[in-house]
Amino acid sequence: MKVSGLLGVFKTWRHAPATWAFVVLLWLPVLLTGTVLSAHHGPWRSAMVATPSSLPEQWWTVFTSVFWERGLSGYLVGTVLLLIVGIPAERRLESLRFLIAGLATQAAGILITIAMVHGIHTLMGSWSAQLLTHSYLGPSAFVFGAALAATTTLGVLWRRRFRLTFFALLLLLALYSGSFPDLVRLAAATVGVFLGPVLFGRVPRISVPVSSRREARVLVALIVAASAAGPVLSGLLPHAVGPLSVLRFLFTNIQTVDPQTLQTLCSDPTQVQDCAAAQLQLRAGAGGIFMAILPSVLLLIIADGLRRGRLFAWYAAVVVQGGLAILAGSYIVAALMSAASTTSPNEGLGAIDVTSYRHPLSLILPLLLPVLLVALLLLTRRHFRVNAPPKTYRTLFLSLLFCTAAILSAVYVLAGLALASGFTPVPGLPELLADLPDRFLPLGYLLDLSPAFFPQSGAAVILYEGIGITFWLIAAVLILRTFLRPVHDAQGTDTLRARNILKATEGSSLSWMTQWSGNSYWFSGSGKSFIAYRVISGIALTLGPPVGPPAELETTIDEFTNHAAEQGWTPCFYSVPGNVKDATAELGWGSVQVAQETILDLADLSFTGKKFQDIRTALNKATKEGIRTQWVSYPEAPLAIADQIHAISEEWVAEKKMPEMGFTLGGIEELNDPEVRCLLAIDEEHTIHAIASWLPVYREGAIVGWTLDFMRRRSTGFRASIEFLIASAALSCKNDGYEFLSLSGAPLARIETAGEGETTNVSEQRRAALDRLLQQLGTILEPVYGFKSLLTFKSKFQPRYEPLFMVYPDAAALPSIANAVGRAYLPKVSVQQSLSLAGKIMRRPSRVKAKGPSSQPGSQATSPSHPSEPVKSLHDADR
Repeated sequence: MKVSGLLGVFKTWRHAPATWAFVVLLWLPVLLTGTVLSAHHGPWRSAMVATPSSLPEQWWTVFTSVFWERGLSGYLVGTVLLLIVGIPAERRLESLRFLIAGLATQAAGILITIAMVHGIHTLMGSWSAQLLTHSYLGPSAFVFGAALAATTTLGVLWRRRFRLTFFALLLLLALYSGSFPDLVRLAAATVGVFLGPVLFGRVPRISVPVSSRREARVLVALIVAASAAGPVLSGLLPHAVGPLSVLRFLFTNIQTVDPQTLQTLCSDPTQVQDCAAAQLQLRAGAGGIFMAILPSVLLLIIADGLRRGRLFAWYAAVVVQGGLAILAGSYIVAALMSAASTTSPNEGLGAIDVTSYRHPLSLILPLLLPVLLVALLLLTRRHFRVNAPPKTYRTLFLSLLFCTAAILSAVYVLAGLALASGFTPVPGLPELLADLPDRFLPLGYLLDLSPAFFPQSGAAVILYEGIGITFWLIAAVLILRTFLRPVHDAQGTDTLRARNILKATEGSSLSWMTQWSGNSYWFSGSGKSFIAYRVISGIALTLGPPVGPPAELETTIDEFTNHAAEQGWTPCFYSVPGNVKDATAELGWGSVQVAQETILDLADLSFTGKKFQDIRTALNKATKEGIRTQWVSYPEAPLAIADQIHAISEEWVAEKKMPEMGFTLGGIEELNDPEVRCLLAIDEEHTIHAIASWLPVYREGAIVGWTLDFMRRRSTGFRASIEFLIASAALSCKNDGYEFLSLSGAPLARIETAGEGETTNVSEQRRAALDRLLQQLGTILEPVYGFKSLLTFKSKFQPRYEPLFMVYPDAAALPSIANAVGRAYLPKVSVQQSLSLAGKIMRRPSRVKAKGPSSQPGSQATSPSHPSEPVKSLHDADR
């Protein structure tokens, strides 16, 4: 054991010599002088401390302050920080870059903070005056700066995650604690982000990150959680001076009251209310503190629901933040009225002394934070659409919380009467009933009313403080449980009805997509058929053909067309097979091919012969590298598997820097269905290299095939993993007796067959012109989304091709239909993303020609020496 431990230390020393040398230099001076336990180290040590007044006389302190700390606890924390963060950072950067990054970011952080302290004097004079009395010591800025510089070496996803974590912590401390060291650390970390690329010979770039829906939820939840934790932090820190520290009055109502002040207040007959409030605050134990920070506790619970995309959590966050915004408004008005009057500052617990704020904005702006958070929640409303099962919250509020509150109220009143002698003065039944609201509300929010009695005995204190804690702990557990309930039936009874019809009758290979969020449902008069659609700018755009008995197809189309006309909509059937095209052609509708579906018939499937050489290579290579397949259900997958799936998906979104497409292209949200199967490529170390999801295709109550949907590959994983997954799924489904696999379609792409392109009349010529327009659009978008490369890749499997059409009643509506289709696929595209898309199209025109697939179904997009090269195109295109 001792030998292995020494070997471990030697290995870390070899890979991180600068960090270990730094630890030695940190401890050596104080150990030699014997001053590690002393709070004062004499003037020689004072000359090494960085302060806002260090420049220009003591310029060296921007470097020397890194080698000193305050007391034993400071040295221990600094050492732990160096070992935990510094060693990985040095191994990423290498020793020389690590030292340059650490020293440069610390020096820059101190210089920037000194400039800021003197620059904010006019607007935030009280904060600036406090900062002038602070100083900085220790290696924390060195470590954070080097660590943020080292994130440059990480992949896009982990780089974003580490930076988000570091900056969330540093911003929280800077805004709420607000000390000089907090600002130095934040400035050093910011410099590290820009210095990292420079150390590797690259130019730093500033870009707006593109996030998936899941990552956007996490970000909003993190902001809400930080807004809840920050005021508590500033309330608990004795010397919090940050610009948002004033929010502790809004959230916590915690103020320390010393006995002398209490005696002074209670000796003045005119300050009875303040005396009572101070007595309650002085006696507030753990229960009082918990009730004081109750809004923050509720927001932390709500943040977990926001992370999961829960609609109830969104409404709850808006209500809580809205209430805090109203309370903040009252504080601002009261503070300004107090400032304008000649009387003393506001009376009562939690009052704000305006005289300590030199500029009104330094008080008003922080109190507007709840308003800004309400605006953020409103702007991100579309990300929170996950509903709990029906009657979940009705049961929660009426049956559970109401009953719990009633029982606890009865316990309080009855026990209060039994323990009346433990209160001062002794309360009767009316006093206990009147005090009930205070037991369930945060401490201090009703202190404009003088407390009628105070607990004195131990039992009375437990009763007085415990009722509220018990209620809110039960409420927290029950609310958290609602966030964990399954949500695959989240869209309600219409979705369940549509799912039952889908299973019992017949649709297309895309029909399971009708179960995804964003669709509305129309049911035929017979109740045996339905159509999934979404209305965009007056266009009723369907997802696939009608689902129901084939004999009702024409009747269903007629009924839906009449329904759309009554609503003032123009119907458009999108991604429908030839039978729907033929049925609508009899009505005089136009049509255009929008995709080409690729189907593998499993009965006679065998990957033999030269044309399947690439597929066999992928299967054989996976076997040699110890990679196997594993079927899983995403809702039931272990946490280790689910986290890897999330990481692979988020990595793609981060690298692509373009929004995920929707409508007929699924993402992580669509995996959360117990009937969707996921096939993983996983190695012996349980690392997932790729994932492909398969949607069931029902016919008369039985699954007859599966449709490929979600595909993602780890950027550093097995290169031929997608070919491996599709081939393995085909062989597995063949053994299970299924009829076919659909590899789905590629929008705006097709492989021409003989006879396509001949036109005989005016209407066909118009259709051919529209076809050419769509082909040109597909060519333009090819560098970004790779639709044609996707279809060419699928041709490796020698599939059967089936055209998919868009049918419409009136050619005059085509511009509106095109707008509706675009918004259905990219519902969340922003102006910045639109410009990014245009930039990529303009920058990469040559790649379309270089990567364009051959017109023959069996052709390959790359040479045989690189059989898996199209995987990247597939990885990109199908999204």
